[in-house]
Amino acid sequence: MRSHRVLIIGVGSIGERHLRCCQATGRAEVRLVEINPDLRQTIAERYGVSKAYEDLSEALHDPPDAAVVATPAPAHVSLATQLAEAGVSVLIEKPLSTSLEGVDRLREVVRARGVVAGVAYVYRCHPLLRAMRQAIGQGQFGRPVELIAVAGQHFPTYRPAYRSIYYNRRETGGGAIQDALTHVLNAAEWLVGPIDRLVADAAHQVLEGVTVEDTAHLLARHATVLASYSLNQHQPPNELTITVVCERGAARCEFHAHRWRWMTTPGDDWHDEPLPPLERDELFTAQAHAFLDAVEGQRPVACTLDEGLQSLRVNLAALESLATQGWRQIGG
Repeated sequence: MRSHRVLIIGVGSIGERHLRCCQATGRAEVRLVEINPDLRQTIAERYGVSKAYEDLSEALHDPPDAAVVATPAPAHVSLATQLAEAGVSVLIEKPLSTSLEGVDRLREVVRARGVVAGVAYVYRCHPLLRAMRQAIGQGQFGRPVELIAVAGQHFPTYRPAYRSIYYNRRETGGGAIQDALTHVLNAAEWLVGPIDRLVADAAHQVLEGVTVEDTAHLLARHATVLASYSLNQHQPPNELTITVVCERGAARCEFHAHRWRWMTTPGDDWHDEPLPPLERDELFTAQAHAFLDAVEGQRPVACTLDEGLQSLRVNLAALESLATQGWRQIGG
């Protein structure tokens, strides 16, 4: 099995997970970049990483084969561009950025250098969602006409440091829309196609110590498919359900119940397609495998740079909709 030199840039919570899960593939010799010296030393010692750098320029003196950008979102594009210019394939943590600045330049460099570039929307590697998407794509239930997504979790339980990290400001990628809802929107676009217009409502309702929105509702059109989204980051249940209603049936992915299910006969019972419970690290390890497969040319990257850009445009349109209290078109 081929071993890749993989550089993890930023080893806070999500960066540490990327590092750990890249190691778990057995296909990576992992290095790291972290500007915080204490954190850099702690993570390097915890995972036996021998090459730990203070900045990216230092790391590029001995270029890796691939890299994961896991810094706060405003730095994603500039770091990814620097990596692509050096001929390094890159997986960029979501969201791609918090603005469109520099994205066109990044796309140009990726094309010119012929490197792999993707955005880490990890639900695309979830076996439940992949199985449901395949069934829908094969026309098992006819043409999709409606999508309904409902999600919620108790964010302080899963991210107890939320008050002091990127989450506390929209400018750094915080708030429910850019942090959590973007995952669901990206997954939905993967199922039924891109969003072309939307209207959003959101507010800070519960979470202590921040003022960004923790509750978001959104209506959207994916061309002819009508969609609705509801998400909060304060309810006790940790749940995510995505339902796609089609002409001749319905399919539903229940991540928390470890199943997707379908129904084609009115009044019938759901036909369940269960899978064993999936630990969070397993999902990120699957994403790491998928990225390394793409680097080797075995298959396309799970979420392309252009698809990540579409999700960024959706995020920005949702935030603009909040400000204008009206529908927004998604720019091309």
